[in-house]
Amino acid sequence: MTMDTDQVLGIIKQVSADIVEPRFRALHEDEIDSKAPGDYVTVADREAERALSQQLRAGARDAVVVGEEGSFVDPGQLDAIGVAPHCFVVDPLDGTNNFVRGSEDFAVMVAELRGVETVGAWIYQPRAGKAYVATRGGGVYCNGERISAAPIHVPPQGASTFRAWRGFDEEGRIAPVIPASGSAGIDYPHVVTAAIDFVVYRFPKPWDHLPGQLMLQELGGDVVHLDGRLYRPGSGRMAILSCRDLATGRRVASGWPRRD
Repeated sequence: MTMDTDQVLGIIKQVSADIVEPRFRALHEDEIDSKAPGDYVTVADREAERALSQQLRAGARDAVVVGEEGSFVDPGQLDAIGVAPHCFVVDPLDGTNNFVRGSEDFAVMVAELRGVETVGAWIYQPRAGKAYVATRGGGVYCNGERISAAPIHVPPQGASTFRAWRGFDEEGRIAPVIPASGSAGIDYPHVVTAAIDFVVYRFPKPWDHLPGQLMLQELGGDVVHLDGRLYRPGSGRMAILSCRDLATGRRVASGWPRRD
């Protein structure tokens, strides 16, 4: 059994409407926990992941579902990514820290894999009402309108999640790096729509990057580690650079300061 892109998007939107959005700016203190200092998880994360997992499994009974919160409790779940014949990777609430602070910069993200290959991607921004959808070989769309590849800015403009890298300009070869949004589900659409050209992330977690990676690939870009290797599930923990143009991404990555 398979689902088309609209069916998956419908599940995402319904879970967001039923579970995530009602708790925005309405969380009680006992509904917020910490996985690590400064890394929050909320009742919305957990309940949304549970609902997404149940509905995706019901619609695609052959699929394994790997979620951010479930894999935090059971890291062994990560072994299915890139190995299982059919797998969904779920980030039920990307940008949880923003969500807790009342910022609208959060998203719900899902990637669909067939073996090692990502074949479908969904990024839904509830507050903006924007749904980004990509299929391998089928392009990238926002609310049903196709997004075309755009040229890279001169000099390239980018953002970073790591404070020490903000303001870095590769001796003038790139524009000074600005802070990322705190949500990959906000950052990747910024790159896809050419608001910026790249984002550098210190931690390459699959639920954060697989959806956006497919969208970039459909536009001629990709995600690379700072040593130039393509990012793939299991390719290592070295920081990554996500760019709308692969050659530009590798060129910028080659001049980036290493901290890995």
